[in-house]
Amino acid sequence: MRMRTTATVLTSAVVVSALALPGAAQAAQHPGAATSLGAFASGGVEPQDALGGTTFSDGVVNGGKDIVLGVTGKKAVPVTFSAFDAEGVALTQAFLWQGTDSSSTDTITGSFQSDDDPVCTESPAEGGWSYSCKTVFTIDPAIAFKDGNGTAGTWKLFLGAYDLYANASYDDDVTRAQFKRAAKLTANASPEPVKKGKTITVTGKLSRANWTTGKYAGYATQPVKLQFRKKGSSTYTTVKTVKTNSTGNLSTTVKAVSDGYYRFAFAGTATTGSATATGDFIDVK
Repeated sequence: MRMRTTATVLTSAVVVSALALPGAAQAAQHPGAATSLGAFASGGVEPQDALGGTTFSDGVVNGGKDIVLGVTGKKAVPVTFSAFDAEGVALTQAFLWQGTDSSSTDTITGSFQSDDDPVCTESPAEGGWSYSCKTVFTIDPAIAFKDGNGTAGTWKLFLGAYDLYANASYDDDVTRAQFKRAAKLTANASPEPVKKGKTITVTGKLSRANWTTGKYAGYATQPVKLQFRKKGSSTYTTVKTVKTNSTGNLSTTVKAVSDGYYRFAFAGTATTGSATATGDFIDVK
């Protein structure tokens, strides 16, 4: 984690004016998010005697869960965090970003700015003031990721603050979150009905969101579990593990034993969410 403070030549009036404007932070999909993030991180102003001393902790993105996105539909991603400053904080800003160096747009592969500046509740604390903050990022995959699927994976939470003297502080890696492409999975067991001891063929397909094309496409060579739930039971057990073919299709066989439901289950990967097919009932005679 890299924590750095920079001084600014902003006047208190500038900070107050920013606080007064609810639209001071651009919308999540604003194309200037990377530029704003880079400008905050790089500073680019003459250093002053007093540097910002705000520290950040307890960052949580999306309640600690993966951010799984399909090809359509906006998703609201909540973020909470804590801050502390001996002098007090006037304004905080939040970004989600991906890359190696937050101070340069050349090394930022993806970025969002929160819908609005975080809302913070101030409380007195030993040696200064503590803040409990929250904000929201609204993300539309059809707009945010249309240039490529490579942005799936690990993203970092960047937090910045101006204290009451307009000195800036930031932490570009407060916590991390996983952006994942949504997956879909189907299952079909046949023939039905079937005689006990005869062969059942279970077929299906695993597909995942392609943010570039705006469609779902087959996910090749992925391990998927075939599971069975006996009629009258509420628990699925794993029968075997099979792999999808080059187009994401699945096909395997089992012996008919008793009435029940067959389904496929996919655990997901670092870039793709999990998926479970709806169970398909087989009547064994």
